[in-house]
Amino acid sequence: MSDDDRLAETGTRELAPEAPPEITPEAFAESFGEDIRRTLDVATWTAGEDLAAVYRRTEAEIRDAVAREEGVLRRIRRELFPRLAGYPGAPLGAGVHRADLATLERVHRGLLFNGGVEACDGTRQVHDTLALTIYQIGVGLVSYRGDQGTFGHRLFRRDLRVATADPTDEMIELLERRSRRGVNQPDRRGGLSDLAQGGIMAYAERAILLRRSTAPWRLGHGSPAPYELITGSGSLDLMIEATKVVRELIEGHQKFLFVSSEPADRVLHTIGQALHPLEYAVVGTLRERIERTIANGHYGTRATADTRWDGERLTPEDWIRRFRDAVAPQVVVGVYRATRLAPAQVFYAHAAHADLAAHIALADSILQEHRGFPLLIDLADTVCRSVFGGDTLSAPVATAYADAGAPWRFLSERLTRR
Repeated sequence: MSDDDRLAETGTRELAPEAPPEITPEAFAESFGEDIRRTLDVATWTAGEDLAAVYRRTEAEIRDAVAREEGVLRRIRRELFPRLAGYPGAPLGAGVHRADLATLERVHRGLLFNGGVEACDGTRQVHDTLALTIYQIGVGLVSYRGDQGTFGHRLFRRDLRVATADPTDEMIELLERRSRRGVNQPDRRGGLSDLAQGGIMAYAERAILLRRSTAPWRLGHGSPAPYELITGSGSLDLMIEATKVVRELIEGHQKFLFVSSEPADRVLHTIGQALHPLEYAVVGTLRERIERTIANGHYGTRATADTRWDGERLTPEDWIRRFRDAVAPQVVVGVYRATRLAPAQVFYAHAAHADLAAHIALADSILQEHRGFPLLIDLADTVCRSVFGGDTLSAPVATAYADAGAPWRFLSERLTRR
């Protein structure tokens, strides 16, 4: 059902909320270990001052959860790991591998610390007022050699940009647009907001890695082809242009590595948690990760971007399916564990270079024992936030409103709270 179908035809065209998934009493009890009626009986709740009982219960639950998880992980190592390389459709190099220490040392000396790897990460800020919403997108590109570059762009969104012939129609249109989104609230129609924030930033990160980096290896954050780009965040032009960049990065450059944060796939993450330090496993391909998204996507609307694939003109739907079938299988998906203290991380690499990519991920991640995450990505994030974060948007915007004679009129309560 489309957003328009979910709109209740009222004076303000409020967006009707989607019904939440059904949760049976049995499902609640199985998940939380108590009947929902007991949860709703506040007489059974712990008094705020009885902290000792709260701590004892929390400690007991954590010990039990960790013990149960350790048992599951031992079974995964014993029963599942030997099967990873032999399942139907397993990618090149599937299975569990242990990093070679000599290779890790060569990666440190020959790639990471002499600038052979450059990482890219982005940040975004939103300044939302009644009169104008400003989206600031920034991307940082760094290496350990000391080179760095930052790239930024601002988008200015007004509810009405072109006056209509009828002033009454213009006012009705203004009210309808503003009824769809509050100030500093999620955009209930979502499309333009998602496009302006997530979609364009994800595109910029990958385009800058491809076009502006000069290092042999390119290190990115997330998936090479995240949800925002596979769907275009509602824009088929963005989908087409973004997958052109991703295709060139995958097929043309090949020496890339992407590492995710907090992967949504708990199965893949659980496999990673069963790894020992300095182990990595190649589990699947990017095609498997994006197949459902593409199958459930809507690619039938008009696009203005050039849809010629190697000279053959395709529809947007054929374009994304060609990407899925021809490009995505070249990317393997794996997990690695850098240190004993750190959680597992998910990585993406070209199948022909997955072994070296995993060693780069491990070599950079062991520099942070508690995180086990590439330090170079964190450095890119720090540089980006130092240039585009903090008051770099809000301060000049506040000054501009003051100069316009409206220093506080359009600001929400949240923006004036501090």
